[in-house]
Amino acid sequence: MYSSLEEVRNDCLKCERCALCSTRNNLVFGEGVPDAKIMFVGEGPGEQEDLQGRPFVGRSGRLLDYYLDAFDLDRTKNVYIANIVKCRPPQNRDPRPDEEDACIHWLREQTRVINPKIIVCLGRIAATKLISPDFKVTVQHGEFFKKGRFLMMGTFHPAALLRNPGNKPLAYEDFIALREKIKEVL
Repeated sequence: MYSSLEEVRNDCLKCERCALCSTRNNLVFGEGVPDAKIMFVGEGPGEQEDLQGRPFVGRSGRLLDYYLDAFDLDRTKNVYIANIVKCRPPQNRDPRPDEEDACIHWLREQTRVINPKIIVCLGRIAATKLISPDFKVTVQHGEFFKKGRFLMMGTFHPAALLRNPGNKPLAYEDFIALREKIKEVL
């Protein structure tokens, strides 16, 4: 049982549970406040994340930061950001189920140590893995679900919003719902 994120990260650096470790430049463990009450979870690192070893630092990361800033959230002040898989899938493909299953242990340990109240799933892959296998982002975005001791919400992945900017107002509404839920439970 780990007592700190640093302990989890140190073991995660040695992980060889799937083949993704052999093609990564950097482990993208996660970033933020170690006792954050709000945790954001995406699917996996992209090219820029793999190069820098930090989650959500490319174009989609800038968009996520824009949404966070609009609601007084910040990865250096009050949230933690992680992914289902910690190593970049080749050519930014979706992580395969076997890769997700091999890596989910690390996310569970991060979540246990951080102990957030609210988990926001960024995109379909994170939401179907953490909320429900039949979760539909286009239908259920912005809804909250009680899963164990956590409140969970799914919303659009920032990369999907860059591809389909017409969904940006819906994502903004999801962040409004998040702000209201934060007021209610924190």
